[in-house]
Amino acid sequence: MILEQFYLGCLAHASYLVADERTRVAAIVDPQRDVDVYLERARALGLEIRHVLLTHFHADFVAGHIELERRTKARIYLGERAKAEYAFTALRDGDALEFGDVRLSILETPGHTPEGISIVVHDLRKSDRDPHAVLTGDTLFIGDVGRPDLLASVGVTADELGALLYDSLHGKLLALPDATLVYPAHGAGSMCGKRLSTESVSTIGEQRRYNYALQPMSKREFVALVTADQPEAPAYFLYNATLNRMERATLDEALEQAHKPLTLDALRLLANQGAQVIDVRAPAAFAAGHFAGALNIALDGSFATWVGSLLDPKRLTVVIAESGRESEAALRMARVGFDHVAGFLAGGVSQLANQEALVARTRRMTVQALAEQLDGAHPPLVLDVRTPAEWKAGHIDGALHVPLQKLAQRTDELPRDRDLAVVCRTGYRSSIATSLLARAGFERLYDVVGGMEAWKLSGEQRASKPSSTNQAR
Repeated sequence: MILEQFYLGCLAHASYLVADERTRVAAIVDPQRDVDVYLERARALGLEIRHVLLTHFHADFVAGHIELERRTKARIYLGERAKAEYAFTALRDGDALEFGDVRLSILETPGHTPEGISIVVHDLRKSDRDPHAVLTGDTLFIGDVGRPDLLASVGVTADELGALLYDSLHGKLLALPDATLVYPAHGAGSMCGKRLSTESVSTIGEQRRYNYALQPMSKREFVALVTADQPEAPAYFLYNATLNRMERATLDEALEQAHKPLTLDALRLLANQGAQVIDVRAPAAFAAGHFAGALNIALDGSFATWVGSLLDPKRLTVVIAESGRESEAALRMARVGFDHVAGFLAGGVSQLANQEALVARTRRMTVQALAEQLDGAHPPLVLDVRTPAEWKAGHIDGALHVPLQKLAQRTDELPRDRDLAVVCRTGYRSSIATSLLARAGFERLYDVVGGMEAWKLSGEQRASKPSSTNQAR
C-alpha cells in the first residue's frame, strides 16, 4: 500500500493519496483545487486515480473533486448525509471501498459538519482486522477536534453538532486501536480549530493521552469546552462550503480570465464600476506608492484567509502584483473560491509613473517614534487590530481594540480628527488595516512598523491588561 500526505502550508491543509501497489489503483482524499500535484505523482508512480473522497464539505478551501473527476473520470464519494448538485456515491457507516490490497472503511463521524466521515485505511497484506491509519478530516486533529460552530448561520447549532462530535469521537474514533495512525485534514494555522498542533501525524493512543478535548469528561462538559473561545470564522467559510456542494467552474476555467493583463485605464474603469483592487506586494513596497483605493494583502502572509475575510468573492477583483507573481495571487485566491478576477495590472505599479494623481502612500512609524509621540502633547490614538486573544495577552496602554475582521463595519467608532497609529503583531495586518481605512477616507494614518513584536523588543513598558475603557464596542 502507498499512503502519502500532501501538505499545503498556506492553507494548513493536508490531503492524501492512498494506492494499491498491485493493481496500481489510487484514491485521493480531500484534494486541494489545483490537482496537478496528484496527477503528477500518480504518473510518477504509475497509478490510475479512480476514486476521490471528501470527508465533508470543507469551508476553508474549495476542494478539487470536480477537477479530478473531469480530468481522470474518477468517481466522487461523499458521506450519506451529504447533498450535492453533482453525481456522487453515498458512503454509509460500515461501507468499504476495496481495490487490490487496500480497504477504505467508512465511519460516519458528524460533529464538525452533519455529513462528516472518517476513512479507516487497511493494508490487507498486513492485516484485515487491525487498521493501518484513519483519515479523520476535520473531526479529529492533532491536539484538537473540529469546531462545531460553523453552521449556526444555516440553523444547525453548535450545541447540537458538539453533542454529535462527542459521540463520533468516543463511539467511533477512540474505539480504534491505539497504534492506528491519525492523519487529519488540517494542522496549525487552520481556523477549523483552536489548538491544532504543528505535527502532521499522530496515533489514536497519543491523542487519547494528550489531546485536551479527549480527556475524560461528560458530554455536557465536552460541548462547553469545544464551543468556547473559538476564533471568529472568516466570512468566506459558508461561501466555500456551498461551492463544494455545487457543480461549478473548474480551476482552469476560473483562472483563464484572471491571467488577462490590464492597462491602467482598464483598471481605473473597473474600479469606478465597483471592482475590488488588491495589491499583493509587501507592506513596505505598498507604502512607498500604490494605486489609490487599493487594499494591501501581501502574498507573503496569511493571504487567502484575509482575502476571504475582507473581500467579496462575488465581485470583480483586479490584482496588482510584482512582476511574475500575478499567477500565484490568482491561484491562491481561486483556492478559496475567488473566481471573479478580471485580470492584473500589466507592469504593476510601473504604470503609475507620472500619474501622481492616482498614487497614494502610507506613512509608516517606528515603535521608537510611536513611544516618543505617546509622551508628547498631542499623542496619536493607537489602534490595535489583533485578535481578542492577542489583545488579552497584553497591549499598549490606552490603545483602542478593533479586530481587523471587524474593522470595515466599525469605522464610525474611530476619530477622523486625530492621528491613528495602527498596530498588529508584526506589521502584516496593520498594513491591511491602514489601506482599508484609507479607502474609507481616513487621512491621519500611520502604520507601525514591526508591530507589537518590535514594541516588546524595544523594551517599552506600556503593555497592560485590557480594560473596559480602551476597547471599542
